[in-house]
Amino acid sequence: MNKYKKITLDGLLFQNPTLMLVLGTCPTLGLISSASSAAGMGLTVVVILTLSNMLISLFRKVIPNEVRIPCYIVIIATLVTFARMLLEKFVPDLYESLGGFLALIVVNCIILGRAEAFANKHNVLESAVDGLANGFGFTAALTVMGIVCEFLGKGSIFGAKIMDFKIGIFATPAGSFIIFGLSIAVFVYVMDLFAKKKRVKENKLSRETLLNREAA
Repeated sequence: MNKYKKITLDGLLFQNPTLMLVLGTCPTLGLISSASSAAGMGLTVVVILTLSNMLISLFRKVIPNEVRIPCYIVIIATLVTFARMLLEKFVPDLYESLGGFLALIVVNCIILGRAEAFANKHNVLESAVDGLANGFGFTAALTVMGIVCEFLGKGSIFGAKIMDFKIGIFATPAGSFIIFGLSIAVFVYVMDLFAKKKRVKENKLSRETLLNREAA
């Protein structure tokens, strides 16, 4: 169970693909001006990343090492094609808002990165957990930044008007870049504080253990 907990925490926090590893920058900067588009892209990536991880893990022993990357792309492209067809049929508004970024999921470095770094070395269940964790880590980061960016730039959240006051720059790509940069800075600062407190606690426990041994 600790193994799956580590995989989950790495994907969500310690190796968050967006805020720690700074992967998937293109869709991040292109879509966080709208909370609904950001969340929609994130959830689409969750599904594709999880399924691609599982399929690549399932076939990892039969895929020739020399052509593994092209094979990964074929698997991911097939999943993206199905996702585009389903979104166009059942969620046309989201399909239109995602635009060309939906097709670019095929070469999204988060999905290819997890396929190469994790799925081809682990079993199907572990790969599924990794896909879900990284996908939801990506989704959470995009959605939070999308909410902030849309609120400041348009005075709304998920299209619902909240206030008339708005700061125009945050409705532009420049504003998305500013929010993205600030989000990374805040997230890394918080994670560094967490790591520092954890080290202090571990050192304290080590000293207490040593003192107890000496007293015994």
